[in-house]
Amino acid sequence: GKNYNEIIWKRRRNEKKFDTNKVFVTGKLIQMQFSIKRDVLLKSLNFVQGVVEKKNTLPILSNVLLNLKDKKLEIVATDLDIVFNDEITELNIVEEGSTTTSANVLFDILRKIPQNAEINFVKKNENKLSLKTENSDFNLLCLPTTNFPTFNDNFENEKIELDKTRFLSLLNKTKISISNDDTRHYLNGVYLHATESNKNTFLTGVATDSHRLSSSSITVENINNFTSIIIPRKTVFQLCSLLDNTNEKIIIQTSGNKIKFSLGKMSLISKVIDGKFPDYEKVVPKDNSKTLIVSSSDFISSVERVASVSIDRKEGVKLELSRDKLKLSVNSTNSGDGNEIVSAKYDGEDLSIGFNSKYLIDIASEIEDKNLTFSLKNSTSPVLVLDNADKNSFYVIMPMKL
Repeated sequence: GKNYNEIIWKRRRNEKKFDTNKVFVTGKLIQMQFSIKRDVLLKSLNFVQGVVEKKNTLPILSNVLLNLKDKKLEIVATDLDIVFNDEITELNIVEEGSTTTSANVLFDILRKIPQNAEINFVKKNENKLSLKTENSDFNLLCLPTTNFPTFNDNFENEKIELDKTRFLSLLNKTKISISNDDTRHYLNGVYLHATESNKNTFLTGVATDSHRLSSSSITVENINNFTSIIIPRKTVFQLCSLLDNTNEKIIIQTSGNKIKFSLGKMSLISKVIDGKFPDYEKVVPKDNSKTLIVSSSDFISSVERVASVSIDRKEGVKLELSRDKLKLSVNSTNSGDGNEIVSAKYDGEDLSIGFNSKYLIDIASEIEDKNLTFSLKNSTSPVLVLDNADKNSFYVIMPMKL
């Protein structure tokens, strides 16, 4: 048989044109080569980190797909429940191609490379991706793209365009109440559904862990055909990260058991939770007659201070309400007690009630108004917390026995 390298060089000699930018490694033409600014790629890979599972039984799911095609770099990551997709056009493509490599390793390397550095990528073979900068040289292990999951993302339902800032606010206000109890999987997300009030249509998000409940609504036109869904916890947090770092409009579409969020060149497709969300309106208090109004900032600071004596925060904070005065206290058998008085407006008879301090702080931190408004009935009934700066949001919190 003929020498392999001799065959390669004869083939080259016979070519009418030869692109001198293309690189040869051990006699084989490279299938993928491009250069890109570190900061451009790092931004996209930062979102990938929230999707890819660090420890995975399927190694391919720890990888990110890099696909050079049609003058752009497509980046795809998935855990089989969520698919993140981004397109980058700010790069120089020498040769198109695709590969998959460790999302975590690639992200960690880019994080430590100097800002705005130019990075050159060359796929040396099916199993090796070269990454070079002016002073660095890495060879990353790869897995074939044929092993990477493919997805059918045909979303034919009507597109709904949302205000990015208001939708992010809805998610932030509701995610604090998402349950961590996997035995009731239908509570492990935000229930997104259409509601109507005073001839206005709303997109409403609700979450509850049975100890507290958050509800927030934003006005949206033409949403009557929206199918109610439960967005999983991981998707909610990943979506908040995307919305927090982009100024693009957000478009949502549903299809069967999936929902797609599009933000410019980025998209997030997620499975929805299969289950029926409880009738939450039944637990919203309707006849609480006592009202407590207190400064949001003063209240948060006071709760944090008195709760400091509880090492594991298991002891609840006791609220003693009397005319225009609020006393907060925590009593720990292991580490002592803390007491503080905060000025407040209260219109009912004296009342003592206990709460989980973390739940109080979580809710108070989402209130936009300078004051917190508590609507109470007695020491054992659910308490309604209102935000006078956002009439379309409310919270319910259950008292705890002290």
